[in-house]
Amino acid sequence: MRIAIASDHAAVGLKAELRDWLIEAGHEVADLGPHDESSVDYPDYGYKLAEVVADGTAERGVALCGSGIGIAIAVNRNPAVRCALVSEPLSAELSRSHNDANAIAMGARLIGPEMAKACLTAFLSTDFLGDRHQRRVDKLHYTVQESAQ
Repeated sequence: MRIAIASDHAAVGLKAELRDWLIEAGHEVADLGPHDESSVDYPDYGYKLAEVVADGTAERGVALCGSGIGIAIAVNRNPAVRCALVSEPLSAELSRSHNDANAIAMGARLIGPEMAKACLTAFLSTDFLGDRHQRRVDKLHYTVQESAQ
């Protein structure tokens, strides 16, 4: 699978560990940065990640920051991306099976590498169930004008 991964400075170490682990598992991984712990702004990296997932360059995205919250918000600004903040494998699995998430976010200050790997394993190995869930996912694309109708 083609996977893009990005973080802010707080999650550079976790990003590197997950990147290497994903490559060892046979995935093609695009590391969108940053590549050191110099202070950066998480929206810049969230937007980069969202762009490559939205245009199909990457099939899935992994977004990391200290809490996972800020970068998830940034990634979700792109209407073609559904990024779920996860902290354990069940939420990662449900993000795929029920919500057809194409990216996940995790907080490096909140979960360790082994839990992050368990979340990624669940996320990458789960298919979208479609059926009644498709109707709900379709509703995630409405505009403000449509919601008023």
